Formats: sequence, C-alpha cells, structure tokens
Amino acid sequence: MRASLSIWLVAAGFGLAAAGSPAGAESGRMLDLTTRVPRNAFAAIPPQCYTRTRDTEGGVHNPCYTCHVTTPVPNYVRDGDLQTLYDFPGPARVNAWTNLFRDRRAEIAATTDDEIRGYIGEDNYHDVEGQPALAAVLADLPAGWDINGDGIWSGYLPDVHFRFDGEGYDLDPSGARTGWRAYGYVPLPGAFWPTNGSADDVLIRLPEAFRQTSDGATDWEVYATNLAIVEALVRRADVPIAPTDETRLGVDLDRDGQLATATHVAFAFDPRNGVTMGYVGRAAAALAEGHLHLAAGLFPEGTEFVHSLRYLDVAYDGTVGPAPRMKELRYARKTGWKTYGALLDLAMSDRREEHDYPDRPEHVLGDVESGVSTGQGWRFQGFIEDAEGALRPQTYEESLTCAGCHGGVGRTVDNIYSFSRKVDVPAGGWYHWDRIRPLGDLADPLLPDGVGEYATYLMRNGAGDEFRANGEILDRFFPDGTLDSAAAAALRDGVGPLVDPSPERALALDKAYRLIVVEQSFDRGRVPVLAPLDATVWRVVPEGSGTGIETPVR
Repeated sequence: MRASLSIWLVAAGFGLAAAGSPAGAESGRMLDLTTRVPRNAFAAIPPQCYTRTRDTEGGVHNPCYTCHVTTPVPNYVRDGDLQTLYDFPGPARVNAWTNLFRDRRAEIAATTDDEIRGYIGEDNYHDVEGQPALAAVLADLPAGWDINGDGIWSGYLPDVHFRFDGEGYDLDPSGARTGWRAYGYVPLPGAFWPTNGSADDVLIRLPEAFRQTSDGATDWEVYATNLAIVEALVRRADVPIAPTDETRLGVDLDRDGQLATATHVAFAFDPRNGVTMGYVGRAAAALAEGHLHLAAGLFPEGTEFVHSLRYLDVAYDGTVGPAPRMKELRYARKTGWKTYGALLDLAMSDRREEHDYPDRPEHVLGDVESGVSTGQGWRFQGFIEDAEGALRPQTYEESLTCAGCHGGVGRTVDNIYSFSRKVDVPAGGWYHWDRIRPLGDLADPLLPDGVGEYATYLMRNGAGDEFRANGEILDRFFPDGTLDSAAAAALRDGVGPLVDPSPERALALDKAYRLIVVEQSFDRGRVPVLAPLDATVWRVVPEGSGTGIETPVR
C-alpha cells in the first residue's frame, strides 16, 4: 500500500478501530480501497454454503434449495445439483469466513442496550438538510476512493431520499418524485428475515423513457403502467393495475381485443408464434427503434435497484423494525441486454471453465468505483459502514459476494431475487414497509401443493436459518425437536411469529454486527452471530463430501 494512501485511510477512520473497540479487535488494520487482489479469492462463495447439512445425530437439513435450484429460462445456471454435494474448488474448502467462529459473547454482554440504541438510532444516510450525505462526499471525491485518478466518482451517486408517498414513490425534500419506487415482497426464507440479523427494503427505477409520454412529458400513469408491464414479464403473470384508459395509451393492456378501461396487464410472451408485449409512452418508440428490449424473465436495460440493509430498531413498546442507521446501501444497474441465446452461451461457458479449471477462482470484472459485473449485463455496487459508522464504498473483495449471489445461482430472475417475489396487496404491492404494512403481517405464500413456503422451509431445513443457530425459532417451532405443525400452519395468518425477533435478540444481533464494523473485518464475514458456529458450520469442508441430501428440490 502506498504510504500516502495509508495515512489518508487512518485519518479518515478506516485504519484504526474505534475507541473502546472490543478485545481481540485487529487494531491498526488498514483497508486499501484500490486493490483488486482479494485476501479471499473465493469471496463469491457466501458463508451459508459452508453449513454442515448433517447434524450430530445423522439428520439431514436442506437450506440449500432456497438458492440452488432449477428455474425457468432464461436462467440457465440450473444448479440444483449443488443441494447434494459441496462442489467447492480445492482451495475454497478452507472456510475464510472466520467471523462465524469468533466468540463475541463477552463483548456483546459488555455493550449496554442504551449504547446500541443510541448508535442505531442515528441516521447515517441523510445530512441535516435531508439530502444523501454520501452523495456530497462522493461529489468532492476523497483521493483514496478515486480508483482511476480522474477526480470524478464514476459509480452510483446515491439519490434516494427514503421519503415515500402513498403509492410507494420516493420523494425529494421538495416533495417531487425521484422515479424510485418501493415495493413489498416476500423475502427468501432464512437470511433475509429480520430475526436473522437485519431489516431491509428494495426500490426499483426504470429509465426516464418509461416515465414519459411519446412527446417526452413526464407522466406518472405511463410510468405505473410500464412498471406493471415489466412486472408481468418478470413474474410471468397477469398484474392488477388501477383502472387505466387504454385509449389514451393506445395499447390493449388486458388483451381483450378492445381499447377500453383495463384493470390488469395481461402477460403474453410466445415470440415463435408472434405473441409478445410492448411498453407505453416514449419507451414504446425506443423499443420499436431497438434502443430498448423486452422478453419474459428479463428486465429492460437501464433498470436500477437500491437495497438498504438496516439495523434492528426496538421501540420502547417492544416492537422491532428497521432502524434509522444503515448497515449497507446496495445498488444494481442493468447496463446491457443479453438475449436468451447469449445467456445460454454464458452459462455453458461457465460450466466448461468449472470443468477444465476446477480450482481456479472466478474472474469477476470491476472495481470500487464501477462495481462488479455478473457477466450477464448487470453491475452491482455497495456502500458499507466504516469504523466510525459513516458509509463508505465497498472494496472490490467486499463486493464479490454480490456477484456470487446474484450472478451465479439458479434462484434469481435476471440476477434479481426480490422483484419476482413482489406482493399484489395492498396498494398493488407498491409501498414501503414504514408506510402501509410490515413484513410480519404478510401471510405465508402458498406453494402449488397448498403448503406455505415458509412452513415448507421449516420442514426441509429443520430450523429457521441456514446455520440452525436461531434459538428463538427452534424454541417456537421445534419445542420437542420436531416441527410444531399448528405453529407452522398459523403462519398463513401472518409470518410475524417466524420473522420477527424478540427485542432482546434484536439488540444482541445489533451489538454483534457493530463489533464487526469496529474491526472492519467484513472480509471475514458480515453475518452477526451470537455464539461460535463450529457445531453447524465447516471450518474445512472434507474433500469429495456430499450433503446427505439425496434428491434435489426443484
């Protein structure tokens, strides 16, 4: 590391652990934001993949199916076989996520509830004028963050305000809509339940052409309609909309053969037989001219997502919800279009490389400023807390997990998890958690066999998290070691008893994560754990071992 950069990082708070840092903290550790040589060359493999799927009594648990599964084209990864074996490159069998094994119980106990409440209650995203504070820092770019040396931040400049109207639109301090829109969704089982560490939200924004009429005027009905069309394509389903005048838009949205008032967008995509869909407004012209594209299971180029990950706030009445303080701000942008054929070629190329060079780390393009690429047309970028709690850009290594989880598994729909899991009610699903309906009020979504998705996860995994370490869920749903069928069935009335932690657990998870922040040891894992996980996580995965799962879940 260059001396001048080292000095700058220490002065900015990236080098030394904060005062009062816990015993065992790596004091004086420095982060070089410019390096593209990761300590963990296999950081794209997330910690959850190191779970011991066999318990000490020989029982087999399957949390793997939530990510590794065969899904419809154009996701050609189709990695359901990873449910049955630990298919790691040789060097990756050594688990680099060593924070999973740190014993932080004494340090957690030494942090008072008032201390952590004060910390998580601070808003580290907005400045005093309600603007994104990080955007101002990036506009006056610190030298240590200027990777290409041009004096300009070339990545995402945070422009979400996290102030929402009744339709889920983000508003700037003047009350104008920014184009970002929040939506309610059902998180994948496990890691993204608040009881396992964090609260979160997701917002989508389509390019400006989707918000304009054919003559270039901003029109929010046009935008809402285009969002519904994209949703129908991604979810491969009809999507309800507010009553919309098809004559004004010039499109038969419900495909009933006439221009009238539509209350839904009908999904239809069979290009071999000439059946497809289209956008409305200026986006329709851009589609016709080849500047935009459309296909089932794919987002149009220029689509953006923002995902904030937050501490767990505990109100004095015991209610647990998202805290003002962000742990991370995650950003994704679709930078280019890939056809079904191109995506198939990429998947086959990856398979050949895995076969020919089984121990070679995946080569992921990117850097701190521009984010990392999945190779499938998306770039992912993140900001995370520094030792003092201010948001900073993620290092290249810290961003590798984004590429691994979003670009390398069968579960995603065009590299994205949440949008295909968007809910329809209330308000068409367009709302932020703090405005209309918290996650815990959602009903357990029913699978085709009539059983709830979350109840199914409990049955297949025998626990409420990948590591089988969430004692509260074990006590609530497995009181005698087997799943309480009545408790699982009750999730149809609301998943709160499963996804919401107790106040005590929420604050303990906050404290555990804050210790990682002070250390700046994210490259050793950012999952908050309340006790070492040696019993359920491999430190070294035995060579050639299987998971014990005999038949992959489709």
